Amino acid sequence: MAGRKPQRRREFGTTRKLPSGRWQARYIGPDGQRYTAPETFETKSDAQEWLNLTRADIERNHWRDPDAGAVNFEKYALRWMAERGLAPTTVDRYDGLLRLHILPTFGGKDLDEITSPSVRTWRAERLKATGATTVAKSYRLLKAILQTAVDDDLLRSNPCRIKGAGKEEADERPTATIEKVFDLADAMGPRWRLMVLLGAFASLRPEELAELRRHSVDLDECSLRITLASPELTNGKRVTGDPKTRAGKRTVHLPEFLLPDLRRHLQWFAEKGPDGLLFVGEKGAPFRRSTFGRKWRKARSKVGMPENFRFYDLRHTGNTLAADTGAKLKDLMVRAGQSSERAQLIYQHSTAKHQRKLAKGIDAEVRAQLQGAVAPQQANRQA
Repeated sequence: MAGRKPQRRREFGTTRKLPSGRWQARYIGPDGQRYTAPETFETKSDAQEWLNLTRADIERNHWRDPDAGAVNFEKYALRWMAERGLAPTTVDRYDGLLRLHILPTFGGKDLDEITSPSVRTWRAERLKATGATTVAKSYRLLKAILQTAVDDDLLRSNPCRIKGAGKEEADERPTATIEKVFDLADAMGPRWRLMVLLGAFASLRPEELAELRRHSVDLDECSLRITLASPELTNGKRVTGDPKTRAGKRTVHLPEFLLPDLRRHLQWFAEKGPDGLLFVGEKGAPFRRSTFGRKWRKARSKVGMPENFRFYDLRHTGNTLAADTGAKLKDLMVRAGQSSERAQLIYQHSTAKHQRKLAKGIDAEVRAQLQGAVAPQQANRQA
C-alpha cells in the first residue's frame, strides 16, 4: 500500500506584488484582525521570511499588536499620574518635570514613536539647558512611564536604556558654622529667629516647621512633637498631611539654650490657643515660601553666606552637629525623621533617654563654641 502523501503545511499569511514591483505581506493576527507589514519588500522571499518570523512570534506568544503603541504619550503620561495615587507633593514635582522638560519633546508623539536614539538626543539637549540633577529626575520619570507601557503590552521594550542616566550626582550641600547660624537668625529678625534656630539645631524640615502649633511644644521636657507637615506646592497652596517619612512622626528633644527663644516666641509671635500656629507672618497668615524666601536671601547676603545656601541646608548643619556628638546612627535617624524599611529596623529601639542625651550634647557644644568666640572679644576690650 502506497504511503500517504504528507500534507503540505498551510502557508501563513499572503504576499502580493504591488504595481511598484515591490512585495507586500499580510496576515491574520491572533485577534482575528488582518495586519499588513509596516514596510514592503524587494522580493517575494523577503516578504515570506518576514511572515515566517511573525508566525514564530505568535507561536511563542511574543506577538504584539503592531498598532498597540499608537497611543499619545501626553495622554498616557497624565493617566499614568492619575492612576498611581501619588502624594500631592509628588504630583506637583512630576507635573513640573513633565511640563517643563518632557512634554515639549515627547508630548505630541505616540508611545511607539519614542526610540532610544530620540531619548539620547533629548537627554543631551536637556543637559545643555538645565542642571544634571533635574535631567536625572526627568529621565527617571520618563523611564518609569514607558516601563508601565511595556507592562501594558503597548511597547515591546523600554527605549530608556542609558546606563546611569537616572542617577543624581548632586554636589555635597554646604553647612553653616554655629556662629553663622546665629548670625542668620539675627538677620532674619525676631519673628523668624526661632525658625532658623530650629531648622539648624532641631534638624526640622521647612514643611514640619510650617505645621508646628502651641500643643506641639513641651516646655518642661524642652521638646517638640512632630505629627504633621504642610509642604507648599508651586501654586502657593499648602497641603497638610503626614510628614515626609513614616519616621517623621517623632519627638525632638531640644538643646536647652533654645528655651529662652522658644518662650519668647510663644509669648510674642505664636497664634493664640492650643492649636495656634507657631510661625505666622506679620499680618497673621501662615508664612509663605515667596515672602520668607525674600527675607532669607537678604539675610544670607547680609551675613556673607553663599548664594547656594538654602534654608533646607540648615538641616544638614544640624545633622552634622548631632553626628559630631558621637550619637549612634539609629539615634541620628530618629532625630532627623529619616526612614526606610531597612533603616527602621536599625533605629526602632532608639529611646527618649538617648534623644535627651543627644540634645544635651548639642547644647554643650554650642555653648562651648559661643563662649570661645566671646573670650577673645573680652580679652581685646580689656587690652
